[in-house]
Amino acid sequence: MSKQPFDIELAIQHLQNAVQPFPKAALFELVDQGYCSPFEVLIACIISIRTRDEITIPVAHRLFNEARTAVAISSLTPGTINELIKACTFPEPKARQIQTIACRLVNSYAGTLPCNAEVLLSLPGVGPKCANLVLGIACNQPRIGVDIHVHRVTNRWGYIHARTPEKTLVALEAKLPQTYWVEINRLLVPFGKHICTGHSPRCATCPVLEMCQQVGVQTKP
Repeated sequence: MSKQPFDIELAIQHLQNAVQPFPKAALFELVDQGYCSPFEVLIACIISIRTRDEITIPVAHRLFNEARTAVAISSLTPGTINELIKACTFPEPKARQIQTIACRLVNSYAGTLPCNAEVLLSLPGVGPKCANLVLGIACNQPRIGVDIHVHRVTNRWGYIHARTPEKTLVALEAKLPQTYWVEINRLLVPFGKHICTGHSPRCATCPVLEMCQQVGVQTKP
């Protein structure tokens, strides 16, 4: 099947309609619920690592119902945090990480997480994905949060060609218009979970099929 040139602006329009029936990505849903400070977005992102959104949201609620600020969380023990977030994946190391980050923010930044990439990346266990999601979602900076869905889908489209999420970030920063840098994660998480899935993607129902190169897709309609 002959493919049309990939038009990212048209693709974004189609995706905005396509994902409406599906739940929002966890961090965006939590922000809509009022958990929108940089610290809360960071902690929710840490909780979300290797954890489904259906688990991330109630786990974040449970922790934030107990403590929502760095000052409040720094006063909790790792054991208490572990008990609060135990439903997520790897709760014990995440609990230690969360408590350490909270204490560092209290000691070095008066309990407030700055909207600063260097500060975020200096915190234990915080990588580019979570740093960029915090800066993009909570700080309104043009940043791309590349998770497995953004990496898989943009490469499957043939929009970019990169072997790792880190290289996908660099490629998208060079090609994707800045106006879509935050939006791309908001759209591609539900799109990647429900339509452009890792195995057996639902290409027949895909709104951008005419443009998608279907890179790596074994069975094509």
